[in-house]
Amino acid sequence: MKRIHVVTGALSICGLLSPIFLSGCAATLDEVQQPWTLSSSLPLPDGARMENPGSEPATNVLTSGLRGSLRPDDRTPEERVPHIIERGHIVVGVDQSQNLLSFRDPATGKMKGFEVDMAREIAQDIFGDPNKVDFRFVNSGDAVYALESDQVDIVIRSTAITRKRQDQMTFSTPYFSARTRLLAFTGSGIEKVDDLPGKTVCVLDGSTTLQHTRKLAPESPIMKVQSSADCLVALQQNQADVIMSDDAVLSGIAAQDPHTSIVGNAIATESYGIAMATPGVKHNTDGLVRQVNSTIERVINDGTWWKLFNQWLSRYQDTPGPPALEYRNENGQ
Repeated sequence: MKRIHVVTGALSICGLLSPIFLSGCAATLDEVQQPWTLSSSLPLPDGARMENPGSEPATNVLTSGLRGSLRPDDRTPEERVPHIIERGHIVVGVDQSQNLLSFRDPATGKMKGFEVDMAREIAQDIFGDPNKVDFRFVNSGDAVYALESDQVDIVIRSTAITRKRQDQMTFSTPYFSARTRLLAFTGSGIEKVDDLPGKTVCVLDGSTTLQHTRKLAPESPIMKVQSSADCLVALQQNQADVIMSDDAVLSGIAAQDPHTSIVGNAIATESYGIAMATPGVKHNTDGLVRQVNSTIERVINDGTWWKLFNQWLSRYQDTPGPPALEYRNENGQ
């Protein structure tokens, strides 16, 4: 049985370590660490797997023609999410080490970041208290399991909305527009996709970026990792040459290592959504979706979104601004 790690008040040892030593702290579930290395005698980050150039076909990532989300209604939180009100807090699945988005501050032991603050805004609108949140660490490939097994109410983990994922989870309206780009050491000679042949590219396993890498870098070995922090470790240990990910994720990596730079034009553009369980006999998540969307709509309209972006990300990336609200036609027309 898979387990989701609970964030307790105690400061984790991982939070005290520098990025170069974080590889031993990455949580894994099913993968066994591989001994392969590029030019380092150090082991790969836990759970990392190597994929030979061109050995796996790329799957098309459909991010257009998506189903819209459910529009907020005029009900109260007590009417929309009575089970969460009764429990007294909302349970939120997050990443444990995604700097600037969702991470534990080693000095205070508290969770911080753009997505953490979004979760607190949701709690504020439900309870009138932003601290009524129970954060749980969820690995990149475990969001569906965590939701379907009721270990979390929502997952906010830089998850791009795709047609395939909409068949597995229910999504909010977008809360962030991200652009896929590259990050490498400054002066490495890697500036664009055309520079990738023969270079080892680190990506998050199970991500849409993995498919982009397979398609755009068929001559490159791919290192698939469990956490974006593992890519920084691999880069610093000379096990990877470049990282491909969304600019929001790369901003957090660039903030940790001043010798790195985000380079190249946007490879793809995607929208992040907050994930919830698919409605059915076991889960009636319609009210939760509308509640979450009411918060997203509020933070976009009242300026909170810009406040959070400027606080966490503006130093490392620009932005087209808050994403457009995307709701479905519920009249069946």
